[in-house]
Amino acid sequence: MPVSASKVTFKNLNGQGVMMAAAIHFPTGFDEALKYPAVVVSHPGGGVKEQTAGLYARKLAESGSFITIAYDASYQGESTGLPRQLENPSIRTEDVSAVIDYLTALPYVDAERIGAMGICAGAGYSANAAINDRRVKALGTVSAVNIGQMFRNGWENTIKDADAVGYIDFGSQARTADASKAELATLPLAPMREEDAPNAELREAWEYYHTSRCEHPNAPGFMTARSLTQIITYDAYSKAEAFLTQPLLTIAGSVAGSKWMSDDLLARAASQDKQMYIVEGANHMSLYDVPRYVDEAVSQLVPFFQARL
Repeated sequence: MPVSASKVTFKNLNGQGVMMAAAIHFPTGFDEALKYPAVVVSHPGGGVKEQTAGLYARKLAESGSFITIAYDASYQGESTGLPRQLENPSIRTEDVSAVIDYLTALPYVDAERIGAMGICAGAGYSANAAINDRRVKALGTVSAVNIGQMFRNGWENTIKDADAVGYIDFGSQARTADASKAELATLPLAPMREEDAPNAELREAWEYYHTSRCEHPNAPGFMTARSLTQIITYDAYSKAEAFLTQPLLTIAGSVAGSKWMSDDLLARAASQDKQMYIVEGANHMSLYDVPRYVDEAVSQLVPFFQARL
């Protein structure tokens, strides 16, 4: 069923003075006098709400069961904050809670039935938020990426932690350079050129962000290089063994190079209600927007959230 959407802005209460930009999707027949469960949808690193996060938010709302909200991270998209394109994992995790803050003040949202989901790094941030914020009652992930693990250990988990120290050096040097320059150093979050892609799967990341497939003017595909000093030591699943007790559904493609990060989340989560769904034939990127794969993922997310919110 078609849904209506409304663009909103609201103050992020996490102390950075940021105004968040988001799109709320309402199910057909929405009645403001009723209370609905809600799902917060977080975009990948380098993405914006108009891309895959917005697609999943709309499709979840089409089930008729939920209000959904896709938002732009602080310092990115239409949300405010300087420097632009900062990818600070702690802030991105706190953004999820900032969106929940906003939802709890809406009279038509049931504050006791809020779930979170994300795609790629947005899934990792959503997991971290669920660990930190008990208002998240259920967690769904699609092509989950723990951004710290990805940068430390590589796309296919072939690099040891200690061998990634050069990234911290690079980020540290970037911070020094930033202090004396007007324009901050940047680093790609996805290949900026087709020839930069190390494999076919990450070539799709270039295609997604930098061609008519899904390019968007607010999604330049890079981050501030200084972000590395926060990313390399970050673990989105930190203390999942103790505190990630909420119901969990992880969705990954059968041929995704990133699948090991979904496996790790599932293994580490303390939840007694946790499961993985494999989309056969899908890789990491095809779960962003390829209709048959997205629809298959949504067919699992909808009943999961219906049953647990």
